[in-house]
Amino acid sequence: MYPYQDPTLPVGQRVEDLLDRMTVEDKAALLFHPLTLVDDFDRPGFMDAPTLGAMLDRGITHINILSAPSARAIAEWHNAVQERALRHPLGIPVTVASDPRHHFTDNPATALLAGPFAQFPEPLGLAAIGSADLVAAFADLTRREYLAVGIRTALHPQIDLATDSRWARQSTTFGEDPELSSALGVAYILGLQGKQLGTESIAVMAKHFPGGGAQKDGEDPHFSYGKEQVYPGGGFDLHLEPFKRAIAAGVAQLMPYYGVPVGTAYEEVGFGFNKDVITGLLRDQLGYDGIVCTDWGILSNTCWGVEHLSYEQRMVKALDAGVDQLGGEYRTETLTALVKAGTVSEARLDVSARRLLREKFRLGLFDDRFVDADRAETIVGTPASRAAGMAAQTAAHTLLTNTPDGPAHLPLARGLRVYAEGLTQEHLGQRATLVATPADADVAVLRLSAPYEKRGEPMSVESFFHAGSLDFPAGELDRIRAIAAAAPTVAVIYLDRPAILTELAEITASLVADFGASAEAVVQVLFGEARPEGNLPFDLPSSMAAVAASRPDLPFDTAEPLFRFGHGLRYSAIG
Repeated sequence: MYPYQDPTLPVGQRVEDLLDRMTVEDKAALLFHPLTLVDDFDRPGFMDAPTLGAMLDRGITHINILSAPSARAIAEWHNAVQERALRHPLGIPVTVASDPRHHFTDNPATALLAGPFAQFPEPLGLAAIGSADLVAAFADLTRREYLAVGIRTALHPQIDLATDSRWARQSTTFGEDPELSSALGVAYILGLQGKQLGTESIAVMAKHFPGGGAQKDGEDPHFSYGKEQVYPGGGFDLHLEPFKRAIAAGVAQLMPYYGVPVGTAYEEVGFGFNKDVITGLLRDQLGYDGIVCTDWGILSNTCWGVEHLSYEQRMVKALDAGVDQLGGEYRTETLTALVKAGTVSEARLDVSARRLLREKFRLGLFDDRFVDADRAETIVGTPASRAAGMAAQTAAHTLLTNTPDGPAHLPLARGLRVYAEGLTQEHLGQRATLVATPADADVAVLRLSAPYEKRGEPMSVESFFHAGSLDFPAGELDRIRAIAAAAPTVAVIYLDRPAILTELAEITASLVADFGASAEAVVQVLFGEARPEGNLPFDLPSSMAAVAASRPDLPFDTAEPLFRFGHGLRYSAIG
């Protein structure tokens, strides 16, 4: 037995012993974190990556999985991956990572479909409930389900502040308020990791350092037209607050965003290439010694500010900036060649390799790398966890307006004739009778989504980023107005970001916001089987003119919002 294989020795000693036995190729491979499907080993990866088997054979030991067919399938795939890794003489275990899986969402570009996992509202919904205890319990449930299938790194939470109402990435944040976002972020981290990283922990990769919400015109830096992060209100330090709290809570990993800081003291390159930010601010000023992993594909695609550099030069700049791992990248041979040419020192590899190996040892992967597929099926998606998810989905509903009387007063009475869009008779069950037209109805119920500008080809990544104007198109408002003229109308609007509801609130009798909810959850709230307990996690602006005039880096900077942060009515207060 080599010393690194002895679980009785201190982690630091085991790391150094293993590091001494690693080749340059072994060390270089640690610094890559590609994306793959839960499938066989012959399926090619993403962004022209080789097959999963080929990536494992070249020594890559960090994998971000995309699909989630079943708990058993993930667990069995995980065990097969670990068996493949044992072919290497050193037998370094694979750390499997995942983006969020435990939310009810319609946006696969930002959060993955839950599949076999329990479904809660999106993080905005958790923020609407506003309970740190609930977030900690949610994170602990996630921890147990991840452990059961072999996922050991969570590429979440997203603790950016949603300070521009137009930004497309808000649904996976905790909203606009720095204090609430910080408190819920800490609860989330402790629920997944515990007070210190150990064998029952899920390592947390919080994102996107140093804060991704201050986007020029509310655009997103996944795309070149959204790469600029601006701070006209001097709010750069404000966006740091949730990350400072996360660091104090012991967060294991941080992910910088794609954006370029404009008009600051920092170099105007993407944060993943930004030595001023990663080494100067994060390492030196904030004292952070955890893992820094870039957002996915910054060398290949979203290389803002360094587009003129070659792939090799971008790699060198990112490593010089202080990152430990290259998310979404897989070209291990490129880094090996840079080391052998003397462009990158082996000592520089050792710095990051130590951090990455240290985490694998602390998670216990070297000592117990396999999971029990039979047990996974009994732990993931239990009736109790699904019930908890449903309860949170219903509680996150936020009652914005409620007519004082009439059939559209909430909660709805049973036995009504209902014209519905987005709900079927099966959803309504015995509660009400579905009718074909508003004219035949006692009440109309419309499930709507926050408006956005359609961009990109259907099913492209860009098409899933809901950005642009928050106004409902005039034709849609006319259509809703006609329905409301025929029957008193309740609108339930899914807010993956704020919307301009000024006219909609005038047209409808009652207005409810949801933050990721199944049809069953919506119906339970409408008919009073569950109560809406949410409060808005952001301001809802009254006009696009007010949004355009606001400063994107400051919370609550939109003049005269229609509904303020924290607004939320209750059935008990009015019914």
